[in-house]
Amino acid sequence: MCSLSAGGVTTFVALYDYESRTASDLTFRKGDRLQIVNNTEGDWWLARSLTSGQSGYIPSNYVAPSDSIQAEEWYFGKITRRDSERLLLNLQNRRGTFLVRESETTKGAYCLSVLDYDNTKGLNVKHYKIRKLDSGGFYITSRTQFTSLQQLVFHYRKHSDGLCHALSDVCPVSKPQTQGLARDAWEIPRESLRLDLKLGQGCFGEVWMGTWNGTTRVAIKTLKPGTMSPEAFLQEAQVMKKLRHEKLVQLYAVVSEEPIYIVTEFMSQGSLLDFLKGDAGKMLRLPQLVDMAAQIAAGMAYVERMNYVHRDLRAANILVGDSLVCKVADFGLARLIEDNEYTARQGAKFPIKWTAPEAALYGRFTIKSDVWSFGVLLTELATKGRVPYPGKVIAVAAYTMTQWLLLFQKRNGSECCTGSLKDVIIQISSKRCS
Repeated sequence: MCSLSAGGVTTFVALYDYESRTASDLTFRKGDRLQIVNNTEGDWWLARSLTSGQSGYIPSNYVAPSDSIQAEEWYFGKITRRDSERLLLNLQNRRGTFLVRESETTKGAYCLSVLDYDNTKGLNVKHYKIRKLDSGGFYITSRTQFTSLQQLVFHYRKHSDGLCHALSDVCPVSKPQTQGLARDAWEIPRESLRLDLKLGQGCFGEVWMGTWNGTTRVAIKTLKPGTMSPEAFLQEAQVMKKLRHEKLVQLYAVVSEEPIYIVTEFMSQGSLLDFLKGDAGKMLRLPQLVDMAAQIAAGMAYVERMNYVHRDLRAANILVGDSLVCKVADFGLARLIEDNEYTARQGAKFPIKWTAPEAALYGRFTIKSDVWSFGVLLTELATKGRVPYPGKVIAVAAYTMTQWLLLFQKRNGSECCTGSLKDVIIQISSKRCS
């Protein structure tokens, strides 16, 4: 049920703090109540704060209807079981930390995910299905029923009552990315960007940590003049900005005149390749590596559903954030590169070891060639960032990849690539060729 103001207009509550980024934005604090004046302009709504009386644009994913389940701090909505485990298993959380999410398997049902500890498993997460009564109530066990999810959570915070532990703290979560930098901030002036720290450099440009409009941390990819046609880039960017998924790096804005700037969300841990080679990467175990691969696969499955092709999928083009969150980056840009050495698909600039034979030989890039590249990316994960096919000049068959994995497993022990993981890689390779 949503709260109504005296005029019969739904009021919303702020889920997070938000500092205005432009003169037309509205600053608000978590818990502030807002009246929505206009919500027809997409991701940014015109709102009036019932706390300050001021009006301005707000990110729509930072608010929820007052008194609704979406407004509850413990409600995480449509996140996956694995994502909930990643959040809860943060070492700073104590036993009983919890969240409520939508069930992945039963429509209309919910799931209570709780952090537990025992001497055998150590930290682990228990998942309890919350079922809905025909009368509208909720229960985990039929002997204890509640009229609302709020009542259910309140009860289990007081008593474990069959759960592994009484609910303690709400699982902490970072503020989500806004959809875009601000209302009408797409083609932006170069002067609105500040390059703060150079993060990397490649054949076609540099990557910087930067600031937009003096307010917002962003990542900025600067392209060398002549790398691609500004007109073709802007046309492709219009498509790329519509690709929105929690496992894709969000394209925020562009500077379309040369040198082209591409502005995206900032990922704190940098590229997956560098992360795997660093101290944190050395500590990763197989379950974490498989989870990272699953996140990348989820992002690429969305790319496929949108009838898009990445063309340059590899660890260097995956970015890592807090809590081992992985997101696919640089999708679609490879098609626009005009460098002669790159377009000839030979030489040091072309990622030959990640490229499917039909793509390397004939330029046939499809989602199947992306699947090939994903298979090679799995070897990067399994080997903590080693170059694929060591000693080989070109990757020419799935057989080479699987034989190499078998050799690596024999030399380094089964933990680096278990039989089940190896079977999945082989299965992916054979399906790709069918």
